[in-house]
Amino acid sequence: MMEKIPTQTGARDQLMNDLKTVISDAESWLRSGPSLSGDDLRAAKEKFERTLINAKDDLMRYQETMVEKTKEAAKATDEYVHENPWKSIAIGATVGLLLGVAISRR
Repeated sequence: MMEKIPTQTGARDQLMNDLKTVISDAESWLRSGPSLSGDDLRAAKEKFERTLINAKDDLMRYQETMVEKTKEAAKATDEYVHENPWKSIAIGATVGLLLGVAISRR
């Protein structure tokens, strides 16, 4: 069964939440670090490491999502250009002309 690709917004939001958690845990660990010892220090370190690993995993998923979306856009563009070569040439020429006019006015 194929795994569903997360939406760009959902993946980005999850990544941002994880990064905020990493920062919050790091700040908490730095504030209470000197007073922690033994098992408390070990538990805080393990929690921070888990949070960091989760953030890295979400970053990788976000990257994969972006690569997949980029490939889909490139494929759709390629198909459109092959199906409509003259329209594509006209669109490209129009965009080039507009950019040329905009640049020459500066």
